Amino acid sequence: MRTKGELEDQISRALTQWEKEYLGRGPLSVKTDILRNMVIVQLRGILTPAEKVLCETKEGMLSIKRIRADLIESGSEQLKQMIYTLTGKQVTSMHTDISTKTGERMIVFLLQEPIDIQG
Repeated sequence: MRTKGELEDQISRALTQWEKEYLGRGPLSVKTDILRNMVIVQLRGILTPAEKVLCETKEGMLSIKRIRADLIESGSEQLKQMIYTLTGKQVTSMHTDISTKTGERMIVFLLQEPIDIQG
């Protein structure tokens, strides 16, 4: 039986690998927290140097947010399947946003039911 920390680590590593394979580069760091029926993932260092420059204008920032949201949405079924495979729980919804100021992305997976796992 896995501990909560072990499962959180497995999710972080799987998401990092997905980012590298699907988006072409991975985040600098990933932290996952499981809380009741939520899997909360914080990815840091996801913007490329060119994206950081684009984010200096409002139009560029909105463009980056839109493109990054579209990219994640296009891979959302893979992400939901990955979470199901690791947790054994069905994902009912996925929510994500990116901060163009800090270069962080938050992803929240809401599961059909809480994960029963030891701390």
